[in-house]
Amino acid sequence: MIGYGKISPPSVLSAGPPLEGASARALLERALRRAEREAPSAIAIFDLDSTLIDNRPRQAAIMRAFGAARGLPELERCEPDHWQGWDFRLAMKNAGLSDEAIRDHESAFKPFWFERFFTSEYCALDQPIAGAVEYTRAVADTGAQLVYVTGRPEDMRDGTLNVFTSRGFPQPGGDRARLIMKPTLMEGDDIYKIRVHDELRELGQVVAAFDNEPTHINGYQDGFPAALCVHLATDHSPRDVRVAEGIPSIRDFTAFARRGSD
Repeated sequence: MIGYGKISPPSVLSAGPPLEGASARALLERALRRAEREAPSAIAIFDLDSTLIDNRPRQAAIMRAFGAARGLPELERCEPDHWQGWDFRLAMKNAGLSDEAIRDHESAFKPFWFERFFTSEYCALDQPIAGAVEYTRAVADTGAQLVYVTGRPEDMRDGTLNVFTSRGFPQPGGDRARLIMKPTLMEGDDIYKIRVHDELRELGQVVAAFDNEPTHINGYQDGFPAALCVHLATDHSPRDVRVAEGIPSIRDFTAFARRGSD
């Protein structure tokens, strides 16, 4: 058995190091120019979790609730920064739980997490990725249509819309922004994201796409070769899929939010 001391955060699977500073800002502004040039038929696609939304506060709250239910004070003190990727065992270890205790409780945590993560109640804790609100509002201001394409199921629509409102994201509705969600949680994200390509083509011309999952941003590149596809180097599922050559990566949208300050 591999020891828990060998658990580590997922490696960044981008084709090159994430762009920062002026290079990242130039990339984001290039997408804005494309959106403005092709508006109103232009579409800019954004994934939510780990692309525009930081769900680590949600993850930490679930782990704190689990700690309280199981009498594990280490987990009751879990913080968002303890989550480095999607491996809950690493988060438990970072929170201070022993290797033996992790083994004792991991099987119970999985269903506990599953029952809560995909709910409007817990997603109310989500926070924006740095600069994401400013950037999505700038995209909407170009006159292009901003389309959120998320693997969240329809059952989470109310909570997701509430987060958009409370955090200041462009609210779906009318011609400014649209939210596309999975009909059911059981549909696989990979199949769903490809299936949605036809719906996106009917809406207009895809000029840009942003996603943290290598598989999904590669799919956008294949499906919309004229679009500017950008990978968010935040976290991703534990699959050894690399971002395709030619797709740039950024860590967040900070470079756009801070434009003019350097």
